[in-house]
Amino acid sequence: MAYAAPLFYLEVRYVIELILLVFALVIEAVSLVHAITQRSDAFAAIGTLPKGGWIAILAVCMVLTLLGVGGGVLSIFGLIGVAAALIYLLDVRVGLRDLHDGRGFW
Repeated sequence: MAYAAPLFYLEVRYVIELILLVFALVIEAVSLVHAITQRSDAFAAIGTLPKGGWIAILAVCMVLTLLGVGGGVLSIFGLIGVAAALIYLLDVRVGLRDLHDGRGFW
């Protein structure tokens, strides 16, 4: 019984990393879809990167997270991807929503 714990922690770590990966991919996918569906002139109106820049950043981050480059979502690329998606969702999306009087599903 003394050797059961080292074998069990690998399964727990796998499940936790899988949950984090799914969470990261959902956040990145939502931000990418939102960026694609917005008007190009709205990005310039709120004073942020152009639409193409945000789409490129979010798409590259999503691909790097999906491929697990550097160790998955807990690597530096995965963390940068989640940070970029959260910056978009918490800053740019709010600015775009305020620009359109807060109406709409997004």
